Amino acid sequence: MIDVEKYFKKSELIPAVIQEESTGEVLMLAYMNRESLQKTLETGYTWFWSRSRQELWNKGATSGHLQRITDIKGDCDDDTLLIKVVQTGAACHTGNHTCFFNDIEFSKAE
Repeated sequence: MIDVEKYFKKSELIPAVIQEESTGEVLMLAYMNRESLQKTLETGYTWFWSRSRQELWNKGATSGHLQRITDIKGDCDDDTLLIKVVQTGAACHTGNHTCFFNDIEFSKAE
């Protein structure tokens, strides 16, 4: 097992980018604390810390839209995770497959 503590030297929460294993599509970003990361490592399914509800949540436990983990990578600073998953159903609570569906207009650099 990995040293969970090394990921929490800078903050009590770390971002976890969730990516679909088969397509590479980014599905969502959520936050983990020590306990949710430990549960994720132990179960093979994603667990997060809800900043709004102030509680642990197992993604898909109520909806059935589970995220089975296929790979986990830490970034170069040990403060962000990239988690590849097999997504069952929608990743977003809105029912969209990914949470990233709102286009933002911007000026393109030339």
